[in-house]
Amino acid sequence: MSTELKFKPRLLGIVCNWCCYGGADLAGVSRFQYPPYIKLMRVMCSGRVDMEHIFRAFALGTDGVFVGGCHLGDCHYNTQGNYDAFKMVQLCKKIMAHIGLNPARLRLEWVSAGEGIRFANIMNEFAGKMGKLGPLGQSEGLDEEVLQFKINAVTRLIPYLRVVQNERLRLRFETEADCEEFYSGKEFNSLFKTLVADKLAVSQIMLLLREKPHSAGELSGVLGLAPSEISRHLNSSATHGLLRHEGNKITLAQ
Repeated sequence: MSTELKFKPRLLGIVCNWCCYGGADLAGVSRFQYPPYIKLMRVMCSGRVDMEHIFRAFALGTDGVFVGGCHLGDCHYNTQGNYDAFKMVQLCKKIMAHIGLNPARLRLEWVSAGEGIRFANIMNEFAGKMGKLGPLGQSEGLDEEVLQFKINAVTRLIPYLRVVQNERLRLRFETEADCEEFYSGKEFNSLFKTLVADKLAVSQIMLLLREKPHSAGELSGVLGLAPSEISRHLNSSATHGLLRHEGNKITLAQ
């Protein structure tokens, strides 16, 4: 028996009430077959999907998350809600890749209420791909403890990441191509390193120091960061009064 048949992935679909959920309903009425183990959660607009939903699902062991919304330009509320969903998903995918999770575990598609067969086809394709990837963390080579540590570090940053998304990355796009060009370009990569990657490293350092004091060398070894990077983050955090040195160990400030 094939691996795909042996493993049934845990999948979550977060779908727009007006379009994608309508497509799912049409698929059911029309008896277009797709895996019954995909759990659907309905929201009023794909723009209401938050990165906390995404990473909480992964923290709970979901193997793949699907976000479905109206086609761009067809938002029921005549806003850029689906563009907001697109930007949120792009940021989440970048974060996932940064912490070692396969970004393919998060998928975004536009489905109208009249596209039942399209919805079923997307679900079948997504389920098949997740089945081949295997349980969350397995294909990435992450054991459960490391995986939860990394997701926890991201989750702690979500209030800050919302500010980044809403203020520093609040750009208006006219086409999906424009969005894709920005999020795959040098400008976004530069912003990501400064605004997200560095803060995520500090978040991981703080989590480790909550457990027990560590030396700079120990932090470097656990996190796989260069000693110079660790020193930079420690000096910055110490300047802000977040930690202190006790001999060769670093502890959280009381």
